Amino acid sequence: MRTFEDLPPGLTETFGPLTVSKDDVLTFAREYDPQPFHVDEIAAKDSFIGTLIASGWHSCSLNMRLFADGLILNSSSMGSPGIDEVKWLKPVRPGDTLRTRMNVLESRVSKSRPSLGLVRFHFDMLNQADETVLTQTNWVMFATRDAEPFTGGRNALTAAADALPGAVPAREVPPVSANPFFEDLVVGGTDELGSYTFTPEDIVSFARQFDPQRFHVDAEAAKDSLFGALCASGWHTASVWMKHMVGHRDRIRDYALSHGQRPARLGPSPGFTNLKWLKPVYAGDTITYRSTVTAKRASASRPGWGLVFHHNTGTNQNGEEVFAFDGMVFWERRD
Repeated sequence: MRTFEDLPPGLTETFGPLTVSKDDVLTFAREYDPQPFHVDEIAAKDSFIGTLIASGWHSCSLNMRLFADGLILNSSSMGSPGIDEVKWLKPVRPGDTLRTRMNVLESRVSKSRPSLGLVRFHFDMLNQADETVLTQTNWVMFATRDAEPFTGGRNALTAAADALPGAVPAREVPPVSANPFFEDLVVGGTDELGSYTFTPEDIVSFARQFDPQRFHVDAEAAKDSLFGALCASGWHTASVWMKHMVGHRDRIRDYALSHGQRPARLGPSPGFTNLKWLKPVYAGDTITYRSTVTAKRASASRPGWGLVFHHNTGTNQNGEEVFAFDGMVFWERRD
């Protein structure tokens, strides 16, 4: 069992390999990210990449699985408060064999809970050609070697994380265009994407495949963890955001087609920053997802497209923000 003390700055390890099949790509994308270039080989030929590729959130989940099997499942991990940055540098294609190279950047003991340490990692996920397909930087919490057993409780994580925000006030949602092209997008405009209730079965199913830490797969074991009860993997929370974003775009597409309009297209995303899992998502929680346009600019490299920046959140039934990140996506301009 590896503890905080076993993860000093400068430590480097490589985990894997893991081969991604076509069925893997399609199964994840159909559930969480059914954009054409992830689920339809013919439609993918007309995309930026020109072939079927895995969802970026699938790539992140695969990196989590490699990290879990290589280190986390044999450690005193207490979960992660979020992700500093992810860059999707090259697409993951069916048949790719992946491994991830981990490097410990820094570490420190929690100010409010000395039996808990925080370790900052950088990951480079590589394919069989040694091409970097994903980079990721984030903190993970680990118990120290002499830590007493944690007594579970829903307030324990707040005490351990030094500065977690509380409830956020409800925000007025300004109207946006029914079928926005790049030029129509209003900075500050917010879309409500929909809500989702996390069931124990869904939480365990996702976690067994991508993040099988005890507090995600075993309700009894979770009681003695920092979280105090069964809770969703952060990558599950994020993937459900993507599912609702695609569903929202599908509704806009259907509206445009029913009114004789051509729907605006979205391209791929280069990555994201500042992903924060602010509070655990427990079994039975209902999360409402929103997306706000924060900036936009014309693309210098891709004529006919713009790059749109957006801030995304998930709020539980108690009005508490549990999830947030800053993303970017290519967005079609008007002809």
